[in-house]
Amino acid sequence: MHNFAFSGLISCGHCGCAMVGEIKKNKYIYYHCTGNKGKCKEPYTREEELGRQFSENLSCLKFDDDVFEWIKEALTESFSDEKREYSGSIERLTKEHHTLQNRIDRMYIDKLDEKVDQNFYDKNRFEWREQQDRCLSDIERLQNVENIYMDEGIQLLRLAKDAHSMFQNQSPADQSKMLNLFYSNCSWKRGVLSAKFRQPFDLLAETAIIDDHNKMAGIIDSDPFEKWLPEQDSNLRQID
Repeated sequence: MHNFAFSGLISCGHCGCAMVGEIKKNKYIYYHCTGNKGKCKEPYTREEELGRQFSENLSCLKFDDDVFEWIKEALTESFSDEKREYSGSIERLTKEHHTLQNRIDRMYIDKLDEKVDQNFYDKNRFEWREQQDRCLSDIERLQNVENIYMDEGIQLLRLAKDAHSMFQNQSPADQSKMLNLFYSNCSWKRGVLSAKFRQPFDLLAETAIIDDHNKMAGIIDSDPFEKWLPEQDSNLRQID
């Protein structure tokens, strides 16, 4: 079974049916509307043309190292409020862990003084130890959140920055995976691809385009990056 790069990714702009691949003359790959809603007027399209237009569309994500560093810095700042919330949660969990330990210590003294029996001691000690373990687990998870958030965000930035060159050198299967990651909706009508980026790639594309226009016009302005500042939601973790 042939693995077509763009099958399942594109809908027909005329009728909304899927565009599917088909091999002609045991050599050439064409895409066409399935026609599930009736005969469709969209003509067959060569896979190379679809690939060319996808590649051209991905070039919208290209940005230079200065933009990369600026967005990376803004991303770090945008996490500051969340980091404070995580720090508060860690402090609360740490306090709860200490409170539970004090309970266990006092109960142990009561057991030695024969104020509580062994069964009571064992039962409560087991339950409080379990609660302590949950506290430690939650603390560890929260401590890792910042690193995970930053690592994933920076990986997405690098992926977007290099998407155009990567796409051109990939196998059909890998091209399909990349396009599914980057796009939420693609259609083909009268030989023209219409492709909508997923978050956060839509924002990255907009930023890169505005930055290019400003540079061509000789404008030095941080406005293209305002949407990445802390008061804005960068959506770098949102992949549908």
